[in-house]
Amino acid sequence: MTFGSSASTENQATKAHQPGGRQVGGGADRHRRLAGAPAKATVREWLGLAVLCLPTMLAAVDVNITFLALPHLSADLGASSTQQLWISDVYGFLIAGFLITAGNLGDRIGRRTVLLGGAALFLVASIAAAYAVSPEMLVAARAVLGVAGATLIPSVLALLREMFQDPRQMGAAMGAWGTSLMAGMVLGPVIGGLLLDSFWWGSIFLMAVPVMALLLLTAPLLVPDSRDPAARRLDLISVVLSVAAALPFIYGVKTLARDGWDVAAVVALIAGLCCAVWFVLRQRRVSNPLLDLSLFSNRALSTTLVLALLIAFVMGGVGLMGTLYLQLVAGRSPFETGLWLLLPSAVMIIVGNLAPAIARKVRPAYVLMTGSIVAAAGMVVLTQVPATSGLTILLAGITIVYVGGAAVGPMAPFLVMSSAPPQKAGAAGSLASTAGELGVALGVAILGVIGGAVYRNQVEVPGGVPHNAAAAAHDSITGAVTVVPGLPADAGAALLTSARTAFTDGLHIIAIVSVVIFVVLAVVARLGLGHLPSLGDMPMPGTAADADRAPAGR
Repeated sequence: MTFGSSASTENQATKAHQPGGRQVGGGADRHRRLAGAPAKATVREWLGLAVLCLPTMLAAVDVNITFLALPHLSADLGASSTQQLWISDVYGFLIAGFLITAGNLGDRIGRRTVLLGGAALFLVASIAAAYAVSPEMLVAARAVLGVAGATLIPSVLALLREMFQDPRQMGAAMGAWGTSLMAGMVLGPVIGGLLLDSFWWGSIFLMAVPVMALLLLTAPLLVPDSRDPAARRLDLISVVLSVAAALPFIYGVKTLARDGWDVAAVVALIAGLCCAVWFVLRQRRVSNPLLDLSLFSNRALSTTLVLALLIAFVMGGVGLMGTLYLQLVAGRSPFETGLWLLLPSAVMIIVGNLAPAIARKVRPAYVLMTGSIVAAAGMVVLTQVPATSGLTILLAGITIVYVGGAAVGPMAPFLVMSSAPPQKAGAAGSLASTAGELGVALGVAILGVIGGAVYRNQVEVPGGVPHNAAAAAHDSITGAVTVVPGLPADAGAALLTSARTAFTDGLHIIAIVSVVIFVVLAVVARLGLGHLPSLGDMPMPGTAADADRAPAGR
């Protein structure tokens, strides 16, 4: 892309906002554009940010809030164990499967249009889930919630990219957005516990109603619409292939992590990989690809996606093991576990907001590299967690890990969105979200398998334990804790001690593996992002500032 005079630069900046973007302003805005400076966000944009953070938080809350409600809704609806798994998992499956499609749909028909459509669908599906009269109805409602949830984050990221052209303001906006995402993940169990203590299980779904209603009422007034004016129609075959790649793959990974070797899960995993290869090959051939593979040629974007995938991988696996330790080794209830994790989570949110502020003065590669080293130190602390009375050391280690890892959370979407051209903002937002979803699924699966293998190798079941109870205890610490009450006191105490020690050994191995991953993260950040300036000096593609900095013939 070649840019000419100042007038041409102004035209390019204006086109980047059309159609549906902010309109050309008065003399001050014109002066800034002619001077090469991006337009500053107004009060309207900041109010719009507050509105966009609400559905982001809600989508994160809905990921894990049903775990606490499973005993209640299962007793009420008579859900089998298989149906309980689908009630828990189908939401995440459908989000992962439709992220790329939703992001591209926003680029084509309008990001605000897709966001509002998804919000309306989310509201209706939430009411249906709250008043479900059968497990099948609840699974269907949760599936629709997943499809609706897939429209939210890519659309929000693309809209933030449109609303905040100034790099410093966009960094602050991404920090606020990242805070809402982390807050939703942290507060989900706490909010769920409070609602379940006071109301029936359907109340956890009804809290979406006022949030989505507020979004539907205020977004048309506060949030500009935008789309790619050159976008073509959706390639429906690519849509089918993207879903057929994501759904079986995520299902296979989660099933193998939870149940161990399973033929159906392996077949699903292979089928997903085959569809993924077919999907990529098709994107290289068609004239209107669902995923523009040229985005990956951007060094900063592809590096950031790798960082987002790896950090989600580690956080997903370690978060699972830490939660299980608190409940099954330290003996805390799910609600108490959520409360204990509030402290490290609060620290993560604070640091997650500080990191982009620091990166406005310091190159992001150095911020992310330092954060990775700090997180590795936290993993070293987790290798010292004992099988008894280890609550303090566990929380200290997790807190240090969160301090280091928090930098990637809000900075990854900023770097992805600031590296992508504005007309591909929806597709770029879907890639950032997909990397996180895939990373968590792989982390839970692979690190969970490692921890499970160590547990099964180390646990010792006392003699005299019935065969079925011994098999359950040998399979997982959950099985051991479940069968202990039915055993003689001595045998039960010995089994529980052995199971907790074996599980803690698995936690130590996972922490060691994570140390290596964080070191790799530091190296990747330095080599892949070392060329980027500080966030405050980084021009947005498609803006006047970017045009002024671009070499001729770029």
